[in-house]
Amino acid sequence: QEKLVESGGGLVQPGGSLKLSCAPSGFNFDIYAMGWFRRAPGKASELVAAISSNGDSSYYTDAVKGRFTISRDNDRDTLNLEMNDLRTEDTALYSCAKRRGARFSIAPQSYDNWGQGTQVTVTS
Repeated sequence: QEKLVESGGGLVQPGGSLKLSCAPSGFNFDIYAMGWFRRAPGKASELVAAISSNGDSSYYTDAVKGRFTISRDNDRDTLNLEMNDLRTEDTALYSCAKRRGARFSIAPQSYDNWGQGTQVTVTS
């Protein structure tokens, strides 16, 4: 059974940093692109970042460019999202998701497995 488990969320002040991790199981992690999505209260789910299966290409939504870094370790089956200079508008439930293919996509419907998410709250 495919499963994704996120960790690393928490409460942080504006300007702070957090590192999210995603632990996959039940599938061959290194042949699928992966993405990080977030859902803020009252808003639609948003693709924050995505990475190809071998890590050689990535995507960031404009709101997080230069502040967030997505990475993966295919030897350890881990997906990460390093978040710096956090802002109150980054507050959301962050989930990792598996893409149906090796190349990343910005289309949410192309992701077929989602984790339960980890809450990130940025507040002073």
